[in-house]
Amino acid sequence: MSAPPITVLTATPEEEAAIRRAVRQADPAWLGPMSRIAGPEHVAGLTVLLSDPAVSGPIYDLPRPISEASVAAWVNQSLNMRQAGEALLVITLDETGAVAAYSRFSVWPDRSSAEIAGARRADQQNSGQGAAGAARSFGFMFEVLGVRLVGLTAALDNVRSARVIEAAGFRPMGERLSRGHDGTERRSRYWEMTRQDWLTQRRPD
Repeated sequence: MSAPPITVLTATPEEEAAIRRAVRQADPAWLGPMSRIAGPEHVAGLTVLLSDPAVSGPIYDLPRPISEASVAAWVNQSLNMRQAGEALLVITLDETGAVAAYSRFSVWPDRSSAEIAGARRADQQNSGQGAAGAARSFGFMFEVLGVRLVGLTAALDNVRSARVIEAAGFRPMGERLSRGHDGTERRSRYWEMTRQDWLTQRRPD
């Protein structure tokens, strides 16, 4: 399951409240015109997406076994956590209205921290959209949700994600133990970035 970053920050009550409010009010269109908050109407499409091992295989933070029932429960949990200011489950639709990608933002407002997990449909992987979409997602956490720290994990053999994460400027911090919904554990590569570093590297000279 999602775990907060290794580095521990402490938010003031005002900062924590602002982050929770930002999560509840966040407009998914910031991530792209076809982005939506996942709801019951997207369960069937999400199930199709996640049933492909090429999509869900490398991702530990998913309900398993994947079925319409488990995905429906995950969507409902995510909606409840959004109201608490602690998570957002966002899907991206393709031109036919099918679910082509998802992003799950986990937020720890009391620590001004967040994490993202997600994937694109297999036919859209290696299409050149991954790096741009990842950059929008990183900016969304820092600039829209207002957290000061983002921690990311990827499976040891997930070379594609590692390349995107490091190209964005995240700092490698070795490995950490990731735990799935079913209790299984795996070693994952781990990175962190602060909001100040994110904003600094995007500031024109």
